[in-house]
Amino acid sequence: MRTKIIKAAAAAVAGLALALGLAACGQAQTSSAASQDPTINVMLDWTPNTNHVGLYAAKALGYYKDEGININILPVSSAGAEQAVETGVANIGFSTLSNVAAFDAKGAHLQLIFDLTQKDVAIWCALASNKSIKTPKDFSGKTFVTFGSAEQKAVLREMIKNAGGTGQFSTVTVGTSTFQTLESGKGTFGGFYSTWEGVESQLSGPKLTCFKSVDWGVPGNPTQLGYAVNTSWEQSHEKEVQEFVNATARGYAYAVANPIQAAHFLVQGAKPTVVPIKLAEASMENIIDNNDWGNSKSIAAAWEKTKSATALPASALGGFGDINFSESQSYLDFLWKNGVYDTQSDPSPAQPNAQVLGTNRFVNAKQS
Repeated sequence: MRTKIIKAAAAAVAGLALALGLAACGQAQTSSAASQDPTINVMLDWTPNTNHVGLYAAKALGYYKDEGININILPVSSAGAEQAVETGVANIGFSTLSNVAAFDAKGAHLQLIFDLTQKDVAIWCALASNKSIKTPKDFSGKTFVTFGSAEQKAVLREMIKNAGGTGQFSTVTVGTSTFQTLESGKGTFGGFYSTWEGVESQLSGPKLTCFKSVDWGVPGNPTQLGYAVNTSWEQSHEKEVQEFVNATARGYAYAVANPIQAAHFLVQGAKPTVVPIKLAEASMENIIDNNDWGNSKSIAAAWEKTKSATALPASALGGFGDINFSESQSYLDFLWKNGVYDTQSDPSPAQPNAQVLGTNRFVNAKQS
């Protein structure tokens, strides 16, 4: 799972903001030289995958044009999407609510405006060839392949303890492939997304033995993935934010109703990045079968009713993209109690409030 390095990355907000602030003013364009329509720069959180398919579908189908905007999809920077949005290098970034909480605890001003994943899609896995791993208890004393996240460690400790283990494990930090590190023997288990790496392992290996945190006592939904903005930019560009949410929600709804064609839009739109078409198609089928983005039948039916519209509010899709604040708060409270946030910093952060960190007003706004 590509959760950001919460303590380290969040601590870098202020420093990088000073370094990039002036340059950022000129980089995040909100108007296009080739068109009168404003252009919004959207930064991904990782290489293009089905988490981003709604962007590519909406762009290919002209949904952004229908709303009167253009979007420019940016590859993720080394600093991360949250950092880019906070400093103005990007206008909107793909993120998680827990990452928004971590960055805001360090002085950032981010807010989640659209929550794609309505179910936990994070999985914690060892190679299936390692027959000693039968439950998370067996992670005790083993080596976790990590990107350095305090959030991941807190989740794993809870899972292991609830399974009867000690909660103790060592770590090895990697920058690229968790699969390769596991196969090399340098690590025992790692974090993935069931919708992408989980599908990839089924298609081409290596086979995995996996567990979900919700099955082992971790409260809430750790993987509320969606789009975040800087609140000051949000306040001064409410019309553009609303238009972005309208078109993006429609793009994801299209993907639920037309998964194979949406997978092809992703593959074509992501070039020159190579996205394997079989993996993209299988991932979309997995998402729909598991209702990871909400009730797939309802989402597809809502899109069918509105597919001939030139433009429409996101609310026409029945709240698709809503943040579940109850689940959000449960998970943020868990992270707080487990010391993920640096409460010794000056000033000390307030306990995260999900209803401040996210909003559903753009998803539920009615047609004006």
